[in-house]
Amino acid sequence: MPFVTPADAIRVMTWNIHGAVGHNPRFDLARVVALIDRWDPQVVALQEVDSRRRTRDGANPFEVLQRELGAHGIGAKSITTADGDYGQMLISRWPLRAVEIRDISFPEREPRRAVEAVVEAPAGPLRVVATHLGLSLHERRGQARQLLALAGDDETTTVIMGDFNDWLWPGSVTRALGAALPGRTRFRTFPSRCPLLRLDRIFCRPAGALAASFVDRAARDISDHLPVIADIRPTRVAPA
Repeated sequence: MPFVTPADAIRVMTWNIHGAVGHNPRFDLARVVALIDRWDPQVVALQEVDSRRRTRDGANPFEVLQRELGAHGIGAKSITTADGDYGQMLISRWPLRAVEIRDISFPEREPRRAVEAVVEAPAGPLRVVATHLGLSLHERRGQARQLLALAGDDETTTVIMGDFNDWLWPGSVTRALGAALPGRTRFRTFPSRCPLLRLDRIFCRPAGALAASFVDRAARDISDHLPVIADIRPTRVAPA
C-alpha cells in the first residue's frame, strides 16, 4: 500500500466511523483522526459522524473533524435532536465549489443525504459525491439512480464514494453505477474484525483514473467498518 500519494493524483478516503466508537466500546475521536492522518488523504468522506457524543472537553465532533482534517468541508446532518446531530462529512484540503447537499431520503425510512462538490485540486478538478445509503433494497435502488444523475455526463473526473449498504451480489448500486463509473474498489469492509461484505466503495470515472486502492485493517479496533483509500488521477479538461 502506497504511503505517499503520486504527484499527479488525489488521495481520497471513505470511512464509516461508527460515531467514533470502537469495539471497546469507547468513544475516541482522536483514534479516528490519527488513522486518517496516517494516510494523508486530500479528500475524506466520513459517515456516522455523531455529535450526540462529545469529546472530554465537550467539543462537537463535526467541528473537531473539520479542524483536524482539512481547510474546507461540509457537514450533512441527516438527523438533528436536542442532544446533537448525526450524519456525514466531506472534507477537503483544497477549495470546494458547486457544493450541494441532496436529500435522497426514502419515505418512512431513515433520512439520507448525498454531498456533491467539485474539488479544485492542483492535479485537476475532481467531482465528488459522498453518501450513506439506506438499508432496504428498494430504498437503495432509488438512491442509486439519484447518484447516477449526480455523476453527470461530462469529462470531469468523477468519484462517488461512501457506505452503500449494498451487500447483495450483484448489488443494486453496482448495477446502477458500474457502467457510468467503471473504476471501482472491491474490498470487504464489514464487519471490520472479520470483513465479509463490500459495503464501502469508491466508484470513479474514467476507469483509468483509479491508480491504486487499499484498506487499513488497523481500523478494526476503531470502527465496525474498514476505511477504503484510493489514489485518483484526474483528467485535465481543456477549457471550452
